[in-house]
Amino acid sequence: MSIAYIVLRLSLWSCLTLLVYGCSADPGARPSDQGRAPNNPHEVVVSSELLARLRLGEPEQLPVKVRIPVPARIEVDGSRTVLVGSPVLARVTRLPVVEGERVQRGQVVGILHSTELSAAQQAFLKALATKQLALRALERAQILLDAGVISNAEFHRREVELAEAQAELGGARDQLLNLGMSSAHVERLERTRRIESALEIVAPIDGTLLRRHVTIGQVVEPGDVLFEISDLSSLWLVADVPEQYAGMLFVGQEVEAQVPSLDGRQVRGELSFVAPTVDPATRTIRVRMNLPNPQGSFKPAMMATMVLERAPATQRVLPSSAVVREGNKEFVFVQRSPNTFVLRPVELGDEVENHRVLLGGVQPGEQVVLDGAFHLNNERRQQQFRSEGA
Repeated sequence: MSIAYIVLRLSLWSCLTLLVYGCSADPGARPSDQGRAPNNPHEVVVSSELLARLRLGEPEQLPVKVRIPVPARIEVDGSRTVLVGSPVLARVTRLPVVEGERVQRGQVVGILHSTELSAAQQAFLKALATKQLALRALERAQILLDAGVISNAEFHRREVELAEAQAELGGARDQLLNLGMSSAHVERLERTRRIESALEIVAPIDGTLLRRHVTIGQVVEPGDVLFEISDLSSLWLVADVPEQYAGMLFVGQEVEAQVPSLDGRQVRGELSFVAPTVDPATRTIRVRMNLPNPQGSFKPAMMATMVLERAPATQRVLPSSAVVREGNKEFVFVQRSPNTFVLRPVELGDEVENHRVLLGGVQPGEQVVLDGAFHLNNERRQQQFRSEGA
């Protein structure tokens, strides 16, 4: 028997074996679409039963308000904040109020010792004595004039002296007021004739002592800031808006504020100020909103987000049920073939009435799983698990 004959018989036997196996195989045993594990981990092949449970469609076109979040911060209300300065050259002797303490208008927040104030009080008392002396001289001159002892010219001279004394006294009084003495203290000085070198610095408004810029024993000069006091019952929410949104900014515009440190607390208000110029360094426009704070929940320097709203514009949206979150990203299932879907990352915007604004990731005409994405994603994971375990 030749080698060629043996090879021929082996080849025929192999073909016969394959033919018998193919004929005896059950056609229903072929892998179904359900069991086939795709090579792409983001792809899933579904059965007709699961496909029937899915709702497919294209993103809708709906009018949506454009919401523009802008970083913001809480600041003290400049119209409710005062800087308390020293009116004289003096030394700080007492500081009865600490930072963060609430103060009432007229409450003493600091005491200074000033030799300049003492000298001004001496000048006032001297002017007061001169005025009283001139007044008595005029009264005597009136008696002498009535008796014909002095002339009218002498009487008028005494009148001029009294007027000059009164003017000098008025100037001395104004000087004391300019140096920080209150009208009540000036009246007390006039009544008691007792010089006091201590100058009480009082709070000009009700509010909170935010900062104390001096210490006991420190020498201060006129104009030095001693305290900063602010009424925190109303604050400012300030934001720097990119100039590209300049056309939508106006006083009275409704805005929303979100404060992350207060569990995302939201408040609504109106813009009370829009800067008339653009900051050349940052190319932004400063805006602010009045922020009522009766309970003191908001604190100056808190970070926040100001949300600006533009007039409604037609945008593509997807129902929230179409969105799948994987890690920190958002996806939707896009139909690739009748029973094949691919998990595709998308860029989404704000949520509006159980819908999400679609900013990118889905082309016009593509079919998206609008309902049933959760179950479809579970099936994708199971297929991926079976593929990895095979």
